[in-house]
Amino acid sequence: MAMILIPGLITWQTGQVNPGWSLASPWNEALYISGLGLILAGLILIVKTIALFMTAGRGTLAPWDPTQKLVVRGVYRHVRNPMISGVFAVLLGEAVLLGSRPLFRWFLLFVLINAVYIPLSEEPGLRRRFGADYERYTKNVPRWIPRLRPWNEPVNGDNR
Repeated sequence: MAMILIPGLITWQTGQVNPGWSLASPWNEALYISGLGLILAGLILIVKTIALFMTAGRGTLAPWDPTQKLVVRGVYRHVRNPMISGVFAVLLGEAVLLGSRPLFRWFLLFVLINAVYIPLSEEPGLRRRFGADYERYTKNVPRWIPRLRPWNEPVNGDNR
């Protein structure tokens, strides 16, 4: 929805697409490569986090089948919200690749929505479900800006 349908509707409605942002070579090629790189990196991050939800968390993204265990492996050792970071990267990559200001505004709105939603809605639910383990995790792993070195403390007796 957020990565395909809404950007597609925005692009279709506005018709504002300017690949390369009207810049001369080699700058326009740098923007193409940057946009594609952001999209690829975001998709890889999303796929990795979904796989971790299914294997380490024993659940899915669906609210009716949430993870049963707190996932603190892989990219989750560096940042608490890597899946949303992946979506951010895809949305920014689409705006850069297509040279679209309306898509860039959608990216900014999506970031703002999640900056409000995650701390006010998602995190309290995780605190209720995972208690002290989640509290310890939030004190050691940042919400948005990744740690350079992974957090290695065990959670739920599971050594990372």
